[in-house]
Amino acid sequence: TAIYFTGYQGLNVASITNLRSSFFKNNIDYKVAKNSLLKIVVNENNLSELENVLKGDTAIAISYDEPVMPAKILKEFLKDNDLPVIKGIIIDGKVIEAEMFEKLSKMDSKEAMLGQLVSMLNSPLQKLVSTLNAPMQNTLGLLENLKNKS
Repeated sequence: TAIYFTGYQGLNVASITNLRSSFFKNNIDYKVAKNSLLKIVVNENNLSELENVLKGDTAIAISYDEPVMPAKILKEFLKDNDLPVIKGIIIDGKVIEAEMFEKLSKMDSKEAMLGQLVSMLNSPLQKLVSTLNAPMQNTLGLLENLKNKS
């Protein structure tokens, strides 16, 4: 789970609607939140690093499946807009500085990274199988040659 805290003041209704639509298409909730309620949650979960984030207007983007997808959507949205401001981020219960937003927006999805990991693990296994099969193939080739000579 990932939660992105944003400052939305200054966005017009059409822009916010467009942003919400992009989030919705990717199974991400985007809600305007009261800082007083967020402070209660922050205090109950010992996330004091977020105290400074909860000033001014706050909207939160919550992704239940893909932690970097809100960053990708916000980055794309910010190409044509000056807002929203990224105030803070929580990923899997860990507070991440807003400055990490750029790096997160460039990361591959969780599914893509898992695919890369499987590929990296699979490659040495394929080499091992090839190495183990080589003597068997050589023996079979030798037997085939002997058979053809007879």
